[in-house]
Amino acid sequence: MEHTAPRTTYVSTRVENGIAHVRLARPDKLNALTLDTLDDLIRTARWLRRDRTLRAVVVAGDGPSFCSGLDFATVLRTPGRIVKAFAPVPWRSTNRFQEACWAWRRIPVPVIAAVHGHCFGGGLQIAMGADLRFATPDSRWSVLEGKWGIIPDMSGIRSLAEIVGVDVAKRLTMTAEEISGADAQRIGLVTEIHDDPVDAAVAFAEKLRGRSPDAIAAAKRLLDGALTASARRTFARERREQLRLLRLPNTRIARGSAFTKSTPEFQPRAR
Repeated sequence: MEHTAPRTTYVSTRVENGIAHVRLARPDKLNALTLDTLDDLIRTARWLRRDRTLRAVVVAGDGPSFCSGLDFATVLRTPGRIVKAFAPVPWRSTNRFQEACWAWRRIPVPVIAAVHGHCFGGGLQIAMGADLRFATPDSRWSVLEGKWGIIPDMSGIRSLAEIVGVDVAKRLTMTAEEISGADAQRIGLVTEIHDDPVDAAVAFAEKLRGRSPDAIAAAKRLLDGALTASARRTFARERREQLRLLRLPNTRIARGSAFTKSTPEFQPRAR
């Protein structure tokens, strides 16, 4: 890569062969989230967004869990920082809590959350910010905020409704019930079940090398907005994206490799 990974305390990042390996790195606390962790996640996502050679991102947790949710004991020690973190940034429409999850939607490559152990509260909302969620069958999932008399407010309301539908989202949010990864797949919260979700996520990312990064970015942009836009607006966006793709070098490379059945060598993603 041409630039250096940002210095962070609770998130580690390395990029190999176009795949970013992002790890929540507070294993002794089950990767519970502090305000510093949120800042690390935002900083990492913004850095990855600028890398045009990136092909995919795999987000996982070090230690026995993906993420056990917000570390209330630590966060509540600095009420002034909480107030500041709640203030939205006007040009992004998110505050710090929300951006730590939604920033992964802004990255123009597939983001896969590889989940094991606990995936509670804010951790679940980070996983829902990914495009795909691979999990172990015995992982534990919960919209845990309901247990504390609050609601998911890290972009989780929007993500839950999109991923599992409004009725299931209401049930999960109102009950704070804990379910397994296998059950989470049955209701559509988890995409795939694997004994080793990190290996499965990397294998999936490797498959994407045979597809144009420009087409993948366009598909992500269109599909992320399809459920909230009118049909007319979606059709117009389809036309614009397709016309742009038809002019890009990677589209010609993909077409040529499809005819010759050769391995494509794609250029960096277009700006």
